[in-house]
Amino acid sequence: MKKSHILTIVGTVASLGLVYHLASPVEQATASVTLKPNEQVVVALGEQVYAQNCASCHGAKLEGQANWRQRGLNGYMPAPPHDETGHTWHHPDSYLFTMTKYGIEKMIGKPYPNNMPAYEDKLTDEEILAVLSYIKSTWSGRTQRQHDQINARAKAQ
Repeated sequence: MKKSHILTIVGTVASLGLVYHLASPVEQATASVTLKPNEQVVVALGEQVYAQNCASCHGAKLEGQANWRQRGLNGYMPAPPHDETGHTWHHPDSYLFTMTKYGIEKMIGKPYPNNMPAYEDKLTDEEILAVLSYIKSTWSGRTQRQHDQINARAKAQ
């Protein structure tokens, strides 16, 4: 192999490493997020973690808060449902994970009035994935298939 080819390859690899290193923690953390709604151990853990950390706002039955589509007097949006009546299933796994771990403000890079805490320092990645897997496990087969298609489109981009 010619020396110029080796230098090109080394340069390319170094550039890719720098790009990965410069990528935000949000981008790095969501590279391979996949929910596991059919793994009972994961779902059982998720159900427990949801009950302890999420149900107080999003409802014990994933029903969300009343009037969740309208800002309250404080300017904040009420907690949406995570059942099929909400919009959770409209987002790919990576978005759901990022939103839960880092919160909306870190995702969009600016202040946003909301009550949703970031769970980066409260839950492990495993616990976040378990909660989201539990939520997905409650959706009908049809909605899970639609969500799988949303994931496929997101990964193809």
